[in-house]
Amino acid sequence: MREAAVEVEHVSKKFRLFKEKNNSLKATIMRGRRVVAEDFWAVRDVSFEVARGEAFGLIGENGSGKSTMLKCLTRIYRPESGRIAINGKVSALLELGAGFHPELTGRENVFLNGAILGLTQKELRRRFDGIVEFAGIGKFIDEPVKNYSSGMYVRLGFSVAINVDPEVLLVDEVLAVGDENFQRRCNEQFADLKAQGCTIVLVSHAMTSVQNMCDRVAWMEHGRVREIGDTRDVIEHYTGSVQVGRETDGSGHPRWGSGEGQVSRVELLDEAGRRVDRLVSGAPATIRIHYEMHEPVAQPVFACYLATITGQPVSAPNTRAEGCVPDKLDGLGHVDLRLDEVRLLPGTYDLTPVLSDLTMMKVFDQRQNLLRFDVERGSIHEEWGVTTLSPRWEIAPEG
Repeated sequence: MREAAVEVEHVSKKFRLFKEKNNSLKATIMRGRRVVAEDFWAVRDVSFEVARGEAFGLIGENGSGKSTMLKCLTRIYRPESGRIAINGKVSALLELGAGFHPELTGRENVFLNGAILGLTQKELRRRFDGIVEFAGIGKFIDEPVKNYSSGMYVRLGFSVAINVDPEVLLVDEVLAVGDENFQRRCNEQFADLKAQGCTIVLVSHAMTSVQNMCDRVAWMEHGRVREIGDTRDVIEHYTGSVQVGRETDGSGHPRWGSGEGQVSRVELLDEAGRRVDRLVSGAPATIRIHYEMHEPVAQPVFACYLATITGQPVSAPNTRAEGCVPDKLDGLGHVDLRLDEVRLLPGTYDLTPVLSDLTMMKVFDQRQNLLRFDVERGSIHEEWGVTTLSPRWEIAPEG
């Protein structure tokens, strides 16, 4: 058993919600009665442990208590009951740039904010060039931060905070800000911290980031922990529960959608059109999606979301991207996704079929991880990763 870096035991936190409040002495005298309020328990009897070097996620809908729990960990909030113990140097990324003074330059704010986070002036001078380079501020570092764009402001705040070299890092939704390039660099930085043994507690609505970063996840609902466990399993249960019209297909797979059309089943076919339960790398194959339209559906789109059994996304082909969208479908039928060669490497994969409208915003039917199948080794000889580029190597000595 690894040593616990974060210990949370039966923690509860409440807030007072005022229905009627006296805002002045006159109001108190005139109304002749006291304030009317009630207690709201944002966190109720929450317990979990995070091992040293582990990445642990907190997920749930808005108002479930995730951010409140994180602020209890950072000691911004004091819980009404329970015990919190954190072993190691803590850094929190809750609101990037919160300590910046708008009238000061970026350079001055780096030294000010870094000092607040516990770095000495000597350490800050040593790290300054790296902080500026990561933030991508360049020549604007000597401009007042009030003139920065929101993206520049956030990037500089993140760059300062991440350079504290924490042993325990508490993160609240900061991965959702900035442009795509900044988010990629954030992910790389977190991966480096994790590889160095930093313990990370992450609150996020971005399930892909949680899936990629976290070893375990706690799903919070109405202030309580509903489930703690393997990241993929908990995310699947959570995402299935928040969908309108959710049901299961009889084997426990979450299913949701408005229901005008449905996916009845999915099957794998080999090159001869025979039904198989596994594919062979390098060989032709077909993924056949059977559908049933309960009413005429205009311009339906079919998609296959493919992932490894650990939840790592692999591919998500859809008929709209290929220009294969019928004007209308009704009744029964099937759609074939033909593969000239299976480029997946040997392993086990989950397939989620989706039927949606042309915008792909309205889902008629989605059956989460409906089909699990294996890929056997065939003509592809690569051994690492999940897919191949079908490479052709050539060596040309020059002398």
